[in-house]
Amino acid sequence: MTTTSSTSGRRSPRVPIVVTIIVLAALVIGFFIFASLYTDYAWFAQLGFQQVLTTRWIAGTLMFLAGFLGMAVPVYVSIAIAFRFRPVYAKLNSQLDRYQQVIEPLRRAVMIGIPVVLGIFAGLSTAGRWSMVLEYFNRTPFGKTDPQFGLDIGFYVFELPFWRSIVAYSSAVVLIAGLAALAACYLYGAMRFGGREVRISRAARVQLAVTAAVYIALQAVSLWLDQYAALTKSNSLITGAQYTEVNAVIPGREIMAGIAAIVAILFIVTAVIGRWRISIVGTGLLLVAAIVIGGIYPWIVQRLQVKPSERTFESAYIERNIKATRDAYGVADVQERNYDATTEASSGALAQDAQTTANIRLIDPKIVSDTFSQLQQYRQYYQFPDELDVDRYDVKGETEDTVIAVRDIDLDGLSAQANTPYNRAFVYTHGYGVTAAYGNQRASDGKPVFLESGIPSNGALGDFQQRVYFGETSPSYSIVGAPKGSKNVELDYPAGSDDDNGGNATTTYAGNGGPSLGNFFNRLVYAAKFQSEQILLSNAVNKDSQILYDRDPITRVQKVAPYLTLDSDAYPAIVDHRIQWVVDGYTTSDAYPYSQSQSLSDSIAGSETSAYRTDQVNYIRNSVKATVDAYTGKVTLYSWDTKDPVLKTWQKIFPTAVKPVSSMSAELLDHVRYPTDLFKVQRSILGTYHVTNANSFYSGDDAWNTPQEPTSGTNDSSDTSGTTTTTNTGTNALGTTTTTTRANLQDPYYLTMKVPGQGTAYTLYTTYIPQQSAGSNNRNVLTGYLAVDSDAGGAGKGKKASGYGKLTLLTMPKTDNIPGPAQVQNLFNSDTTVSQELNILKRGNSTVKQGNLLTLPVGGGFLYVQPVYVQSTSSGSYPLLQKVLVAFGDKIAFEDTLDEALNSLFGGDSGAAAGDQGAASGSGSGSSTGSGSSDSGSGSGSSDTGSGSSSGTVDNEALQKALNDAKQALQDRQDAYADNDLVAAAEADQRLQEAIQAATEAEDGN
Repeated sequence: MTTTSSTSGRRSPRVPIVVTIIVLAALVIGFFIFASLYTDYAWFAQLGFQQVLTTRWIAGTLMFLAGFLGMAVPVYVSIAIAFRFRPVYAKLNSQLDRYQQVIEPLRRAVMIGIPVVLGIFAGLSTAGRWSMVLEYFNRTPFGKTDPQFGLDIGFYVFELPFWRSIVAYSSAVVLIAGLAALAACYLYGAMRFGGREVRISRAARVQLAVTAAVYIALQAVSLWLDQYAALTKSNSLITGAQYTEVNAVIPGREIMAGIAAIVAILFIVTAVIGRWRISIVGTGLLLVAAIVIGGIYPWIVQRLQVKPSERTFESAYIERNIKATRDAYGVADVQERNYDATTEASSGALAQDAQTTANIRLIDPKIVSDTFSQLQQYRQYYQFPDELDVDRYDVKGETEDTVIAVRDIDLDGLSAQANTPYNRAFVYTHGYGVTAAYGNQRASDGKPVFLESGIPSNGALGDFQQRVYFGETSPSYSIVGAPKGSKNVELDYPAGSDDDNGGNATTTYAGNGGPSLGNFFNRLVYAAKFQSEQILLSNAVNKDSQILYDRDPITRVQKVAPYLTLDSDAYPAIVDHRIQWVVDGYTTSDAYPYSQSQSLSDSIAGSETSAYRTDQVNYIRNSVKATVDAYTGKVTLYSWDTKDPVLKTWQKIFPTAVKPVSSMSAELLDHVRYPTDLFKVQRSILGTYHVTNANSFYSGDDAWNTPQEPTSGTNDSSDTSGTTTTTNTGTNALGTTTTTTRANLQDPYYLTMKVPGQGTAYTLYTTYIPQQSAGSNNRNVLTGYLAVDSDAGGAGKGKKASGYGKLTLLTMPKTDNIPGPAQVQNLFNSDTTVSQELNILKRGNSTVKQGNLLTLPVGGGFLYVQPVYVQSTSSGSYPLLQKVLVAFGDKIAFEDTLDEALNSLFGGDSGAAAGDQGAASGSGSGSSTGSGSSDSGSGSGSSDTGSGSSSGTVDNEALQKALNDAKQALQDRQDAYADNDLVAAAEADQRLQEAIQAATEAEDGN
C-alpha cells in the first residue's frame, strides 16, 4: 500500500502539467490564428474594402459548414442505421467476433469520429469553392446562346459548373456513406458469406439498395449534365463538340442517363421485394450500354464515317468554333485590311508619315535600366526596375512617348553598418520620385534626354507627391508616422545640406496608408504577425504610428479583387499631382462553349501551350482598371468593360467595390493603355483565328505565328533581358506537326504612329510570320501586322476615346516576300560594313547591345529600326546609344542618328525628320548598303550622378579630343579599305584603338 501510494503521489502531478502544456499550446496557436484574422481585417478596413473580406469569410464559413454537414451527417446516419437495425442474435464467426470485441469499447468514438474527420476534409475542400457558389446565386445572362442547345452562355459559365460540382460532391458522399454502411453491416452480421451464398438481413437490404439507387440516380444526372460539358471539351481539332460528339456522344449520354434512371428504380424495387437479381441485371446492362453506346458506337462513327471525309463533316462545327472563339477573346470586330507593301525605298517616301517618323522610339526600356541607375539612382539604397515602362506625356503641347521609371527603395543595397532592423523598419521606408526620358531623343554622347530627372525630381511633369511608400520593391513592412513636433526619423532623400542627418533630408509620413499601431494590443498582434519584437518594444513606435505592408501594387489589387486575373506589369503614371500605379484586371473563364481553350500563362510568356496547364481559359475581358496611390496605398477599382457579364456578377457580390468609369479623371484616362498581356493572348488566338473560312482553317494553309525575338543570341551574355530560346516540336489544334521557337517570342511594342487606314494614335503592335511545319524550309516573311489603338484619353473626364481598343490587322498578299524580323536582323548582322563597325565598337573593353527591332508600316511598306548600344566592361559603366540600324525591303543603313540613317536609306531625303535630328555632333557617311560612321567608339558611360540632363555637348576637352580622333581614325580606316590599302587600314585601326582608350580614360576621370 505504501509503495502504491507513493507511486500514485509521484504520478499525480504529471497530469496537470501535460494538460497545462496542451492548453498553453492551444492558446498560443489560437492567438496566432486570431492575430492573422485581426490584422487581415485591419488591412482591408483601412483600405475601405472590409466587405470583400467579410463576404469571403462568411461565404467560406458557410461553405465549410455545408461541406462538413453534407458529409458528416449522411455518413453518421448511415452507420447509425446499420448499427440500429443489426441482427441481435446473429451467429458470427470467430474472426468477426474478435473484431467486435476490439471495436465495441470504441464504438461511440468511431461512430462520431469517422464522420467528423471526413466532414472536416470535405468542409476544407468545399470552402475553397465559395466564389463558384456566389457566382451561381448572382449570375448574369450573357445575352448570347450556344449553337447546339440554344442555352444562354451564362448557363455554361455560372450554372453548369455549380450543378456538376453538386452532383460530384453528392456522389462522393453517397459512395462513402454506402461503404460505411457496408462495413457496419458486415461487422455486425447483417451480411454473411457462406460458400457461394450471401445472406443479407432485410434492414441491410433496404439500406444498401436505397443507397445504391440514390448513387445510380446521381450518375444519371451526371450523364445528363455531361452532354452540355461536351461543348467546352478540348478535342483533337477544336474545343467544342464536333460531328461525332453531336451525333453519337451527346445522344448516347441522354440514353445512358435514361438507362441509369431505370436502374435506380430497379434498386428501389429490390429494396421493396427483396430480389437483387433484377437490379444486378440492370446494372450489368448499364455497363454494357456504357461500352457500346459510350465507346464503340462513337468510335465507329468517327473512324468509318467522319475520318474519310473529315473536312466535310466538321466544317459546320469549325465555323461554330471560329465564331465563338473570336467572340470570347474580344477579336470578332478586328478590322482586316490588305496591305500590299512595297520594298522600294524611294526619296521622300516618309513625307506622309512625318508624325510617325518623329515619334519612333530609340530608347529601349529593356536596355537602359543601367543607364538610368548610373545617372539617376544617386544612392545604393535606391533602384530602378530591370525593365522600364513606356508611357506618353504632354510636353509643351506635344504628346511625347516616354520611358519612365520609379526610383524605388532597395534595402538590399544598404551597407552592412546601416543594415539594422531599426533602419529597415523606421528609417529606410520609401523610394523617391521618377525619372523619365524622351523615347525618341538621344544626346550626342548617347545618353537619354531626360524630361524629368534629379532628386527631388524636376522637369516637364510638373509638381507631384514624389515619395513612393507603395512600390514594386517596397520592404515587407515599415513603421511610419509620429505626432506633430516630433523629430523626423525617416530618410527622405539625399540633400547634401542637412548636417544633423548626414547630408540627408528627413520626413515623417503624413498619409493614411496602413493600420494603426497606436495601442498595445495592435502592437502585440502585429509583432506576432511579423514575428518581430521591435514592433512591440521599440520606443520609435508611438500613438500615431502606422504599419505599412503588402505594398506591391499588384498584391494590393489582387487582395481586394480576388476574382480578377491581373496583368503582370503595373506601370507608374503621374496623375493629378500624384504617382499612381495602373494595374489592368481581367475576368476570365474556361467554360465558354465552343471557344478555343489555351493556357493563359503560356500565351503571355510565349511558350508552347499545354493542355495539362491548370490555367486554361477560353474567355477574357479587360474588365477593370485599377490604380494604387504610391504615397497612400489607396486602391481604386474602375469598371472598364461595363458589358462584361462576369464583372456584373461580381458587382452584385461586392456592390461598393468597383467605381464606374465616369469617375475616372481626364488625366488618368490620358495614361490608360491597352494592356500587353491581353494583347499577347489575342495575338496568339488571331494567329490561327484570323481565318474565318472553315475549309481554309482545317487546311491550316494560312496559319501564323508570332516571330521569335530577333536579338536572341545576338547580344552579349550580359544582355539585361536574360532571355533564351527553346525549340518546341508538337502537334497543333489542326493535327499538323509543327516546330516553333516559342519560349522567347518578340514582345509587342507601344509606339505613337499612324496605322494605314487609321489616324495617328498611341498604338500597341505585333507582327506575324507563317506557321512553320516540321522539316519545311522555314520562311521568315511578314504575313500579318496586328495593331490596337491604345489611347483612351482625350475625350474628357469619364469618357473613353472612341477609337480605344480597335484592332487592325494588316494582311500581306501571299505572293509578297516582305522580310520578317529575323530576316532583317540577319541582314543587319551579315552586312560586311555593319559587321566591321560593330566589331570596331566591340574592341577594347566594350560590348555591343542591339536594342528592340521596331517594325513600322510607313512609306507604303515596312520600316525596321534598331538602336545599337555600346557599353564599357569597366565597373560603373552603362549602355550608350551610339548607332541606329534601319532597313526597308532589302536595303539597310547604319548611322549615328535615326535622322541620318533614314535620309541615307531613302536616297538622301526621307521626307520626314526623326526625333533625334541634330543629336549627332558629326554626320555619318553611310549609305543604303549599310556603311556609316560612329561618333564614339568607346561606348563607356560615366557613373555621373548629377541631374542627368544632357545638352548634347561634351565639356571634357580631353574626351572631346579623343572622340574627334576616333572619328578621324575610323574615317581613315574606311577610306583605306576602299582603296585596298591594308597597311594604311592597320595604322588607322591602331590610332582608333588608342583614341578609344583615351576616351575611356577621359570619361572615367571626368
